[in-house]
Amino acid sequence: MNDEMPEPVRVAVERARAAGFAYSCEPAVGRLLATLAAGVPEGGRVLEIGTGAGVGLAWLVSGLLPRTDATVTTIERDLGRAGLVAGGDWPEFVDFRTGDALELLPGLGTYDLVFADAEAGKQVGLELTIAALSPRGVLVVDDMVPAPGVVWDAEFTGRQEAVRRTLVGHERLVAVELTGHGSGVILATAR
Repeated sequence: MNDEMPEPVRVAVERARAAGFAYSCEPAVGRLLATLAAGVPEGGRVLEIGTGAGVGLAWLVSGLLPRTDATVTTIERDLGRAGLVAGGDWPEFVDFRTGDALELLPGLGTYDLVFADAEAGKQVGLELTIAALSPRGVLVVDDMVPAPGVVWDAEFTGRQEAVRRTLVGHERLVAVELTGHGSGVILATAR
């Protein structure tokens, strides 16, 4: 297995470290994102909800490059983080949106690949995220198991369990839980 990080990811990891951002996409999940991004159809659309410091975005971009036919839209609510990431050296096919995902999602259309990595669009407004999937679109939701040494409180555990139940039982989705992969992933495809 190649453990070397693609250049966009290395830069994003450094940005996250310098900013003190501790919630970046884990490498195992990132490699899954890159793999799925590489399979997006020609002219495809990718959506990331929760840009953070741009590490997940960098994995998505690394899976698409050297292609330029797809677009990646990334949404970040925090103005400071959004500005920090948008100031990086990104391909022209990356579209930065700042704001509340729950307000933005209804006007964005549908996507071939969605990475839901924020409270909005995952724990709150999950149906909006599912509605943003094109037919046969793929949804990736991570952080479905506690990190080693971390104990979730009852409220957070309940919210994550509601996400899990919705995704694995949704009539529009075919889903699989990959609890042994990175931070725990649910991968779902729209019918």
